Amino acid sequence: MLTIELLDSKRHNRSIFACGNDSLYSYIVKSASQDLKKKVATVFVLIDSPSMDIIAYYTLSTYTVDITNLDKTFTKGLPRYPLLPAILLGHLAVDSSRQGLGGVILIDALKRVLRAIEQVASVAVIVEAIDEKAVNFYQKYGFQQFKEHSFKLYLPVKAIEELCLRFEI
Repeated sequence: MLTIELLDSKRHNRSIFACGNDSLYSYIVKSASQDLKKKVATVFVLIDSPSMDIIAYYTLSTYTVDITNLDKTFTKGLPRYPLLPAILLGHLAVDSSRQGLGGVILIDALKRVLRAIEQVASVAVIVEAIDEKAVNFYQKYGFQQFKEHSFKLYLPVKAIEELCLRFEI
């Protein structure tokens, strides 16, 4: 059974995770536990119970976004503060053998964002795509590119709500 839970370095097996990207592999193996412990990022892992092998993961953390980098149609009704609160989807990776699960963990992350913003304000989710393939993946779900950063994308909270409704979450 597929389960998404908070990373537990004592229980979850990270050593066999292979996503084909050295940076994303290195993060889950070497840095994720420390980021979690130091409250830099919250790391969620997808496992296929009862196995404790990680088959996908993502991270969430707080972020601020410069309002001038966002599309005017999105910022039209927002306060003119120079920086706005957002949530960073900092890493998202799926084991190469289970590539079809990217959408599953993305929707789970967005669902968690909706729950979080009931307590802590945010106007959007921000991602920094690792390559063009990742940009295309996020755009399929409605993410928009920043004006001056083609690998940096955002999804407004209203779009997250609509997306989660579409996936009946």
